Amino acid sequence: MLGRVGIWSTVFVWGSAKDARTLATEAEELGYGALWFGEAVTGKESLSNASMLLGATQRIAVATGISNIWARDATAMRAGGDTLTEAFPGRFLHGLGISHLAEVAERGHGYGKPVATMRAYLDAMEATEITAAAPEKPTTRVLAALRPKMLELSRDRTDGAHSYFMPPSHSERARAILGATPILAAEQAVVLETDPVRARAIAREHTAVYLSMPNYVNALLWLGFDESDVDGAGSDRLVDAVVAWGDADAIRARVNEHLDAGASHVAIQALGGFSSVREQLRELAPALLDG
Repeated sequence: MLGRVGIWSTVFVWGSAKDARTLATEAEELGYGALWFGEAVTGKESLSNASMLLGATQRIAVATGISNIWARDATAMRAGGDTLTEAFPGRFLHGLGISHLAEVAERGHGYGKPVATMRAYLDAMEATEITAAAPEKPTTRVLAALRPKMLELSRDRTDGAHSYFMPPSHSERARAILGATPILAAEQAVVLETDPVRARAIAREHTAVYLSMPNYVNALLWLGFDESDVDGAGSDRLVDAVVAWGDADAIRARVNEHLDAGASHVAIQALGGFSSVREQLRELAPALLDG
């Protein structure tokens, strides 16, 4: 369904519909296997966004990474996912996530224990009776999962897991928990830049955002990074681990590290604005999509 390599892009979250459609159709033409995007308080709603991207393309899979469970109740989440799966068979993957304390508070909700909250939400989704036309096959569903308990829930209750902002060492640990069969879709930020100073400057604009979020920091500490690595925008060691930079061969090597470690799919996130993302995806396609 997903293929070996897809793309993850904020263009789909905050960009115009015109830019999103352009990037989606170009990614499909280049041969990438899937389009991934998130859902933030200030960004686009994930299910209507997925519908737009599915309608703009012909074959490529569209995956939410994530649909925020605080943005809609379990009935709406189940119905929305099934609606897209029925309309676009074999092309929609529904990634669900618990989000982050600050974003949940901004929506006016209390942030409960993540694993217990997600388990209860999945219970409610499964208990929902949908009488509309059903998809021929159940909606493919994964959870955003970084640490053991959420990975175990992903394994036991869904089709697998989606990781974000994690190095290949996380893919190895996640696969050991998930077992051989479930999906493990790993996001990998990339910068096509060979100068270390410029590359890390671009990377740190990205890492600074996520190192302000405890979920990611705690997962990185679990992997063996220390407090000095996760301070501010991150140490060189951490930046180099979570953002792959260099030429196309260096990016390919990092993607292969994830795949060799156990990821079944890698979604590359080219950092930068719309034009830069397009250019990087074009340049990387021959190196990443040659089989």
